[in-house]
Amino acid sequence: MSILKVRNLKYQKNGRIILNNISLDIQKSGSYCIIGENGAGKSTLAYILMGVKGYSNYKGNIIFKNENINKLNIYKRAKKGIALAWQEPARFEGITVQKYLEISCSDKNLVFKSLLQVGLNPNLYLSRVLDNTLSGGERKRIELASIITTKPKLAILDEPDSGIDIESFDNIKNVISDLKKSNIAVIIITHNLELLKNSDYAFLICGGKIILKGNPKNIIKFYKNKCIECKHKNIPYDNK
Repeated sequence: MSILKVRNLKYQKNGRIILNNISLDIQKSGSYCIIGENGAGKSTLAYILMGVKGYSNYKGNIIFKNENINKLNIYKRAKKGIALAWQEPARFEGITVQKYLEISCSDKNLVFKSLLQVGLNPNLYLSRVLDNTLSGGERKRIELASIITTKPKLAILDEPDSGIDIESFDNIKNVISDLKKSNIAVIIITHNLELLKNSDYAFLICGGKIILKGNPKNIIKFYKNKCIECKHKNIPYDNK
């Protein structure tokens, strides 16, 4: 049964079409990869699904748990059970990791465990401040810990592998696996074939269109042969 249904989603900005008639279904659990080259519209889709300010002027319908959420803002969608891990996690000057994780979680034990799950020692990181003293990989992992503590029904991970080291990448894969075991649906926005390989289902976006969907193995084969060395980036074959 689908937890999220997107129907005929269209979005344009400054006269340019960013998303063109996107439709997809996400089941109540499992991992779903949305892959495509830079500029394909992947992050825009994530922001629209989350209800980020400035991305509300779209056409089509977003149905979450059998409810049309088109008119709900980011805060109301979060309360419904949607969470977004940003491609570039925010820095909160003066706020400790512990306070950040406790914003949506009063269970101190879960906060502690969430850092362990992402490979960070709670005794070392709970008192750290979310600022530029943390590396990109550390902030990515803390962002993932916040997803764990939020306990969403749908987690959207926007480029979770961007700017991280190998150790952090392994943690990301483990977190995705843990989220699935907790019956949380996970949407992974990426162009990383390793994350794609480990997903249950995949969508390939080109020029704001879903041009292929289904078994990740089939998507990988197409992506390697057609997309990586493509000479007409984000111009789908049917438009070329």
